[in-house]
Amino acid sequence: MTPPLLSVRNLSKTYPNGVRALKGVNLEVQSGEFLVIIGLSGSGKSTLLRCLNRLHEPTSGQILFQGEDVGQLQKSDGIRQLRKNIGMIFQHFNLIPRQSVLKNVLMGQLAEKSTWQSFFGLFSDEDKKEALQNLKLVGIADKALQRADHLSGGQKQRVAIARALTQKPKLILADEPVSSLDPATSHAVMDYLKKINQELGITVIANLHFLSLVRKYATRVVALKDGEIVFTGRPEEITEEWFHRIYGEDAHDIS
Repeated sequence: MTPPLLSVRNLSKTYPNGVRALKGVNLEVQSGEFLVIIGLSGSGKSTLLRCLNRLHEPTSGQILFQGEDVGQLQKSDGIRQLRKNIGMIFQHFNLIPRQSVLKNVLMGQLAEKSTWQSFFGLFSDEDKKEALQNLKLVGIADKALQRADHLSGGQKQRVAIARALTQKPKLILADEPVSSLDPATSHAVMDYLKKINQELGITVIANLHFLSLVRKYATRVVALKDGEIVFTGRPEEITEEWFHRIYGEDAHDIS
């Protein structure tokens, strides 16, 4: 059997204020999956994603990515290489507002540049060609020379996806990538994530709220509640009973 791309073993995270965000999480992710993590706000979804690429330091447990123990990476070069292989897409886009769309996408290549190249923002014609190809992939190449702050929310998120692709990642983490977007735009953004998952073979782990999106895009679902995994299975296996166990008896599915 092919070893998992990602293996999480007994992962726990306790913040300095005493909040236990993760409590012994165990999870395996195979290459090519589109895994969606669901749960209430505060269930530990964002903490889990941020621990996977060491944006947050786990309190205990082990994370293996491509067989390498992420927790043992101490030097900045090792962590930078990890974050090159694990692209991150944020809820609020994290673009540089006054820079062009193209320049924002090129920022995804900084992990491959030397310190002086990064400092001066030096990119080759080949770098720019690749960035434009990624913008074309997400249908926004015509905006390449516009400033990022002139774009709509959906367009900004597509720029963020193109930036992540420029890293040539093996895994993309998407933390509530559509929660600030309207329903139509949300589906458009998710379509592009599905496209890169299926056509480029990049594994995706996304935190999502709405079950309509979960059922349409996920190949597998994991539900967190109070920092623990309470469900793992296919989207169609989330029955009404499971929905209430995950979200509470008073919750209503608006999907």
